[in-house]
Amino acid sequence: MSDYRLFGAETSPYSMKVRAFLKYKGVDFDWIGRSSEKEEEFQSHAKAPTVPLLVSPGRAPNQDSTDILSAIENDHAEPSSVPDDPACAVLALILEDYGDEWLSKVMFRERWGQKPDREEAADRTMEQLFDGKLPRAKKKTRDQIVKRMRDSLELIGVERKNEKALKTSFERFIPLLNAHLENNLFIFGNRPSVADFSIAAQLSQMLMDPTPGAWLRENAPFVTAWCEFMDAPKAGDSFKPLSELEPTLLAIFTEELSQTYLPWAKETLEADIAKQDRVSVKIDGKPFEQVTQRYAATSFKSVQKAVRRLSDNESLTAFLQSAGADVYFQNPNK
Repeated sequence: MSDYRLFGAETSPYSMKVRAFLKYKGVDFDWIGRSSEKEEEFQSHAKAPTVPLLVSPGRAPNQDSTDILSAIENDHAEPSSVPDDPACAVLALILEDYGDEWLSKVMFRERWGQKPDREEAADRTMEQLFDGKLPRAKKKTRDQIVKRMRDSLELIGVERKNEKALKTSFERFIPLLNAHLENNLFIFGNRPSVADFSIAAQLSQMLMDPTPGAWLRENAPFVTAWCEFMDAPKAGDSFKPLSELEPTLLAIFTEELSQTYLPWAKETLEADIAKQDRVSVKIDGKPFEQVTQRYAATSFKSVQKAVRRLSDNESLTAFLQSAGADVYFQNPNK
């Protein structure tokens, strides 16, 4: 038995994010698929009913994928996942949060908001939960899984009136990422960062589903190949400086993050501070409203702090200004 035990599910992007990171770091670990047979052991460590859950030596059990990656990086410095250029290191944190908090909405919408994707996803979930020993009432169980997941969509912002904005965001982001990966092995050069693990985890889930999977394979061959490689990535020579990445990386921030995730994240944080139950923001000129997600607010606050700590970095400042993103990191107390 390994000292590291990762409870997860192949249907969970956050589980796959952590699993790929452990593989990249060369950490020996036991993968424990979440199932009814393993539920008692899972519950003995878990504080929430969600995966991933990492049990590791010298640390408390952890169920937050971002915290897990940070802890593993601290314990296993090589191969590094932190870009050498400080500006790129901060941009990687922004993109990680984009994947975890915004792109995840797209993934859930694609999977559970339409047929036949939701039925196939429910079948995979059922097989995982019952460890391959499917119940007799398979259709009833599948329908229960679909209902439960569809009922949870509003909690993460996948409301009917928001679906067009999410679809537009997805179809705008992917060509931009595909153009960037055409000339870069990973987002920041020849090694993966936390941004790669986060975004690839969400897109890899979509590749499992019929509708988004077919669209990705047809429209984004470099993204598709990158996702497959990100299951167990290997480090190349080195990261690249921001100056070499900027020609295609800037467009991702300018045309996508500054139009969707950043305004939404900033308004979510402000709504949480004001203790408002719902957040409303303009996305592509139209209202985008949802339940205020406390975790997303806390996560973005951490990203803001990382950006502000590097406020004297001229290349980061210039990049964010060029992308129209600087306004989302300004300190209101100054």
